Amino acid sequence: MAEKRKIRLSQDFFERCFSTVDALSDGVVEVSDARGLDLEAVFRAQYRHVARIIARVIRDRGRAEELAVDVFLKWSRNRRPQDENTEAWLYRAAVRTGLNELRRETRQTRYERLFDFARKAPTPEELYTARGELQKVDVVLSAMAPRQAELLLLRSHGLSYDELAAALDLNPKSVGTLLARAQRTFRKEYIRRYDKP
Repeated sequence: MAEKRKIRLSQDFFERCFSTVDALSDGVVEVSDARGLDLEAVFRAQYRHVARIIARVIRDRGRAEELAVDVFLKWSRNRRPQDENTEAWLYRAAVRTGLNELRRETRQTRYERLFDFARKAPTPEELYTARGELQKVDVVLSAMAPRQAELLLLRSHGLSYDELAAALDLNPKSVGTLLARAQRTFRKEYIRRYDKP
């Protein structure tokens, strides 16, 4: 039969908190502090409430459960001021933890957007190349029939076939055919002007 031994849960609990561990199962049998307060009973009684409060703030149940454990770790490390009203302290800490998590997520999103912007910033060479391509497109569009050029420009701005028909006074059923012709004309003119062998 393995003998039970007492170990410290952490250095912060020195002489205040300890647990008795069964060496065969490595399971916690008893968790208490020097004043006899049952930490496990408080955890079992309040964990769901704390996790639910955090989940209402951050709208992520999984993350809320992780943060609820953090709230209990803070409470177990320094319980002197809140021993009299543990439940109220835990609820206040849950709300604060949820709000801190929202702030952290907001900062992280902002920094990621800034990083993406900085990472995607074009080099001067890319800007020069893009400007050259835009000039080529302008030249090709100016060489095309005005109706075809208008059709391609409006379509490139995301207009639907119905919106194109209304804007250019066309039959909605013929927009697809007219658009395909305009694209072929553009391709031929571009190749004729710029892709010479």
